[in-house]
Amino acid sequence: MAVVLSLLTLVLVAYVATALFYYLFQERFIFVRYQIAPLSRFKFRYPFEERYLVADDGVRLHALYFKADQPRGVVLYFHGNTGNLRRWGKRAPRFTALGYDVLMPDYRGYGKSGGGLSAKALHNDALAWYDSLKEQWDEHDIVVYGRSLGSGMAVPVAANRSPRMLVLETPFANLYDVARNFLWILPYKLLLRYPFRNDLAMRRVRCPVYIFHGKRDDVVPYTSALRLYSLVPTNVHREMHTFPKGRHSDLARFMRFNREMRRILA
Repeated sequence: MAVVLSLLTLVLVAYVATALFYYLFQERFIFVRYQIAPLSRFKFRYPFEERYLVADDGVRLHALYFKADQPRGVVLYFHGNTGNLRRWGKRAPRFTALGYDVLMPDYRGYGKSGGGLSAKALHNDALAWYDSLKEQWDEHDIVVYGRSLGSGMAVPVAANRSPRMLVLETPFANLYDVARNFLWILPYKLLLRYPFRNDLAMRRVRCPVYIFHGKRDDVVPYTSALRLYSLVPTNVHREMHTFPKGRHSDLARFMRFNREMRRILA
């Protein structure tokens, strides 16, 4: 009996220690940030400019603005959780080739953007970048695009503004789904400070919604994206594009992905 109690105690201590570790260090798992020196330069072979924005709390944020020839609109691109604009800027030609400018912000602590992280600050920053585009573009010409973690910014923006459309690549319904996919046993509703409740925000979206997701995604479960799709209001145009062999970061290699993207943005 004593041995059983000792084992149970050991298991309980290990469980609590794991939960505490995740609670304290969750930002390192969720936001894999790489900073860039303020005076460093980007090297892309296509036209772009650097843009800055001062957030409500005084934090200086940074983005790149990529230019298309005779643009028909602009894509506000919220990137994934790893890297910075040196990596994600390489995605811009997908849109400039279709006649769209691209505004691509770096989140707080990424690249040249400063500031401490919080879910509220990230959402406010995303709205501020959208509103900065409204000074240059009509809302009907703005496409909001969220890639993976970026869906946690893109969906609330679309819910609180009126863009032309919302496009989501490998999105989640909420970050609880993603966390449970890695280690299901922890009480994430008590631990997670960044739940990114796309499932709640999606109910308020009024623009067309397009979701792209692979069934072999081992980071964001396909079922989470499917649930998010089910929450799009019934009076809103919606499309779910499923790739049976698609993983988390390879959808652009499929001809159908690029074909559908051209159709949507045409």
